[in-house]
Amino acid sequence: MDSCRIKLQQGLADMMLELPEVQQENLLRFIALINKWNKAYNLTAVRNPDDMVNLHVLDSLAILAHIKPTRIADIGTGAGLPGIPLAICRPDCEFVLVDSNAKKTRFVTQAVLELQLKNVEVVHSRVELFKPANLFSTVITRAFAEMTDIIKLTKHLLAAEGLLLAMKGRQPDQELQSLQLEFDIVPLMVPGIDAERCLIRVENAQHG
Repeated sequence: MDSCRIKLQQGLADMMLELPEVQQENLLRFIALINKWNKAYNLTAVRNPDDMVNLHVLDSLAILAHIKPTRIADIGTGAGLPGIPLAICRPDCEFVLVDSNAKKTRFVTQAVLELQLKNVEVVHSRVELFKPANLFSTVITRAFAEMTDIIKLTKHLLAAEGLLLAMKGRQPDQELQSLQLEFDIVPLMVPGIDAERCLIRVENAQHG
């Protein structure tokens, strides 16, 4: 994991993110867990732990400054991305990680236990069937669906002043044309990734 550690430290420096050593170690342990479980559970197409640093961990942390505390939902979390890296870095926030794939939520539940993350709850459910007791200040999706579908599927989860953050690759101009809501497009720079990344921010998306 030495090469992963160097890559992580370099990437954090490039992103001007200062993290305590204990959080950096937890991020590396998370990569090791994905790598270990990937063989049996097929969690991600990325097979090389070094690549996971950029494509999974740093990519997740690129939105760290944009989340609105203190109750955050990660919808379609898959292998726990971006929810687990964000939860490691924001122990003051409460994260609920939702996915309909039982295999993936089993892995995420195990990762939360092994990393001793007290601020994470894992929910195995389809998003439209998920009815939380308390609404969320931020709802995050990553490569989940088209924008109109994301808004339709998640608006029942957002608090009155809630913020929707949709992580995308290239700017999805066609998807955005059909949006009836105001939104911001934030370009994301992720060290070691040449492909375009952007974040679509929709405030009060539950009104859509």
